[in-house]
Amino acid sequence: MSGDLFSAAASEEAERRAPLADRLRPRTLDEVVGQEHLLAPGRPLRSLIESGNLQSLLLWGPPGTGKTTLARLMAERDTAEFVAMSAVSASVKDVRGAIDGARRRLGEHGRRTILFLDEIHRFNKAQQDALLGAVESGLIVLVGATTENPSFEVNPALMSRSVLFRLRPLGDEALTSLARRGLDALDLIAAPEVVAMLERASGGDGRHLLTALELAASLADRRREASGGSERALLLHDVEAALDTRAVRYGTDDHYDVISAFIKSIRGSDPDAALHYLARMLHAGESARYVARRLVIAASEDVGLADPMALVVAMAAAQAVEYVGLPEGRIPLAQATVHLALAPKSNSAFTAIESASADVASGLVGEVPASLRDPSSGASRRADGAGQGYRSPHDDPGGWVHQQYLPDELADRVYYRPSSHGIEERFAHAWRVRRGEGC
Repeated sequence: MSGDLFSAAASEEAERRAPLADRLRPRTLDEVVGQEHLLAPGRPLRSLIESGNLQSLLLWGPPGTGKTTLARLMAERDTAEFVAMSAVSASVKDVRGAIDGARRRLGEHGRRTILFLDEIHRFNKAQQDALLGAVESGLIVLVGATTENPSFEVNPALMSRSVLFRLRPLGDEALTSLARRGLDALDLIAAPEVVAMLERASGGDGRHLLTALELAASLADRRREASGGSERALLLHDVEAALDTRAVRYGTDDHYDVISAFIKSIRGSDPDAALHYLARMLHAGESARYVARRLVIAASEDVGLADPMALVVAMAAAQAVEYVGLPEGRIPLAQATVHLALAPKSNSAFTAIESASADVASGLVGEVPASLRDPSSGASRRADGAGQGYRSPHDDPGGWVHQQYLPDELADRVYYRPSSHGIEERFAHAWRVRRGEGC
């Protein structure tokens, strides 16, 4: 009896000392913040969980978006045994041991096993293959979590036996809700600008937000002890110290104003101004992922075909941020910023798709020319002329043939109007020559 009391007391003490993120881990689907596209009533993942007909699945998303929490909730709702492993440290022997345990559990107690495999992309082919038989037979329900695109990192055989769900970084509303829960749990109050700084620094990562909040609360406790105060307010200074950064004035309006100035400085080919606004955003705790996304957009919208490598550089910077995080991630962001600022500019691709989209939205679509239609879907299609008269550019010595591609109703429409900047000038010159528009 005393042993049971001791164990219960130890469990309570362990729970009390657990990190805030663990103490606030949702116990029901309704407590999960964010991921409404998967968890709102009637949405696919919620329906799958509530149906009780669980099947193996992959959860793909950035850190701190709820992958582990969802796996635990599945097991609790299904009264299945939850076995958690990390692909960073687990071996094939560990996997086979978990499968053997699942077999005994099912045979002796009729209880299913959910094997949660975190960072599944870290498993090599042999390790992933060890799971195939148990997944295919239904002996285990595999829930794999990954921050990498599973299409590249998970074996096709395992992918085909699993349902893929993509989780998104937590949005502002979800982060605010999570921050308020954390403050309530710590018996603290905080002004909106304090919560906003925590949100910006989290980069959509709920665990990171709660970890920073807990550290800030600890620093606030020390500050109160030193001053003899008793107020339960979390101050901006506490969050600054926890994040090791100073807050600059950066409210909602500043967020939009600074990112606008950042993009316009790139568009205006001023690398110094662009770097200033980049530093200002990162110093204020702006999400590095958000900055990277804006660079990717600018690479296509503002630089475009004048320097096609700009998009490659921006995408590489975005990947580097995911790989190394901050503070080192600021370096590839700066590299991409300078590259885009110095690059020649063209928005021809942007204006072209805007113009084409406007026509389509207004109903200007027309019939696909018969020569371009697919003739492989039946004799009746071929009898209607599908594919007849089509001339392949590959069959022409010059690699190009003159023929109509737009529907008759839009045959004279022009969407793409090339600039004379950078590499695009060379592309456009060759294009005009082929069309017989002069040299």
